[in-house]
This record gives sequence, structure tokens and C-alpha cells, in this order.
Amino acid sequence: MKTIKARIRFIEPVLGGTPMNEELYRDYIGSLAPKETDTSDEVESLSTDEVVEKGKTTFPMEDEKPFLFDYHIKGFFKSACGFLRPITTTQSNKLKSYKKAIDGDIFVFPRKIFFENAGEMRECQRPLRASTPMGERVALAISDEIPEGAELEFFVECFQDAHVKMVVEWLNYGKYSGLCQWRNSGKGRFEVVSLEISNTVGFWETEKK
Repeated sequence: MKTIKARIRFIEPVLGGTPMNEELYRDYIGSLAPKETDTSDEVESLSTDEVVEKGKTTFPMEDEKPFLFDYHIKGFFKSACGFLRPITTTQSNKLKSYKKAIDGDIFVFPRKIFFENAGEMRECQRPLRASTPMGERVALAISDEIPEGAELEFFVECFQDAHVKMVVEWLNYGKYSGLCQWRNSGKGRFEVVSLEISNTVGFWETEKK
């Protein structure tokens, strides 16, 4: 088992994906979940593209500091691996059932990953267009945006040593397709500032003290 300490720097602005209207968000999440499911954690943290046109989206905050959750990074890993797997020369091509492997063998810490050098948050507006049975539909999407130059530092624990090279490959893919919303426009792209690989289990716990 190995641990990767990664620091990334955004080369393009990154958009927040959490709706500011908490009640709207609670109703949306509740409509998708089974009745017996406790959705409190999802209401507090989950980000979805489907509700973006219904209200302004922002970043989760704690003590007025924006952050991303660990699952944002794991979601990026799945997306990057999905794009890279068909390329036979990549490490990702070797990973079968990649979503299951990322869920069960690769873990990101800490739970809340705070932005560093975030700068002044601004607003990004863009139109959303969709074809529906009732014709073309256009809506205005508004999101808070953290400018380029912001950084994130986090840890990735890999149960299998073979996954380390894959994680490094996915992180390097961030300069092509990044984190959070509107990635097809280039938003959220990042570069790797530093990577440290350790054989220490729970390396991130030691570092945060």
C-alpha cells in the first residue's frame, strides 16, 4: 500500500457546483433517494449538473473558506480513466472494472480539501441549451468561480501499488480535462505542482498534525 501526496494548481478558473438554495437542493436530492435513505450528507455536500439552471451554484464553505469534498477528486479519477482506457499505451488501459477499483481500492483524504491561494471569488454566467419534446430550451446558469492560480493539496492512498502510476497519469490528465463544472469549455483544468510517494499507511494523518 502506498500514499501519494499531491499538490495541484488550477490553470483555468474552477466553478462551484453546490446550489445556494438549500431547500431546492434538499427537495431535489430527496426526490431521487429511496424514502428510507438519510440524505443529509448529500444535501450538505453533493454536486449535480441537473440542478444548475434552477439557481446559482457555489462551493461548499467552512469558516468562509471554499473547499471540495474527497469525492470530487475520485469523480475526476473515474472521468480521466474512462477517457484514457481506450488508449493502449496508457496505464489506465490495464485497469479493468475501473469504477469498482477506484471506489474500493483508491481513497482520497482529507474529506474536505480546502482551496489555497484562492483569490477573490467571482461570478460566471453562461447559457445552457437543450433539445426537448417541446422544442429548444435555453436557461442561464450562474456559478461562483475561483480564479486560476488556486491550489489544492490532498492525499491518495492506493491499496495496490500498481495503481500508483495510474493515479499519477490521471492527475497529469488534469491539464486537458479538469475538475467540477463546464469542463468541456476548459474550466477547472490544472497542473501538477508536486507529487510525493510514501510507503507509509495513513501518511496523510501524520502530515496534518
